[in-house]
Amino acid sequence: MLLRQVRADLPTKWGNYDIFAFSEDKDDLQPQIALLHKDADINRNIAVRIHSECITGDLFGSRRCDCGEQFEESMKIISDKKGLMIYLRQEGRGIGLINKLGAYNLQDTGLNTFEANVHLGFEPDERDFHIAIEILLDLDIKYIELITNNPDKIATIDQSAIKLVKRIPLIIPSKSENEEYLKVKQDVMGHLL
Repeated sequence: MLLRQVRADLPTKWGNYDIFAFSEDKDDLQPQIALLHKDADINRNIAVRIHSECITGDLFGSRRCDCGEQFEESMKIISDKKGLMIYLRQEGRGIGLINKLGAYNLQDTGLNTFEANVHLGFEPDERDFHIAIEILLDLDIKYIELITNNPDKIATIDQSAIKLVKRIPLIIPSKSENEEYLKVKQDVMGHLL
């Protein structure tokens, strides 16, 4: 069971937040993270982004994906709407950084992002969005405006006690380096791009 391990104040370039670390064990070195805007009113609709870790995109600005840009745009929305960022430690659609980099090599030989994961012995997407439900319930958030293009995240919320009030789409222009990646997300996984 996921437990709230600690809360701290976190001033950021997007405003002031409470940062929470959630894990089953207090010694977990990679806990799930939640950033709740200090002015959030949990009794109203909360703008929420469920974002899976992408070190290459979020930290290094990779142009192979749109993850870093989705994170940045989501934080702007969350800042404006006084919302919540749930940052799930599910690098590479849940296969981890080492396997993700191996998948990059396979993509460079012509496989798409999902085929590469399968070639490595994984499902196309190994992520578990139910973790976010546990975090939302712990924070006593009942009504959300979900910042997403991913139908799996919508389905996870719809099957929970959390009320999805509306979806806020993320519109990120493609680049030559990620056009094929985004097309596969749309055509194969049904992302609402």
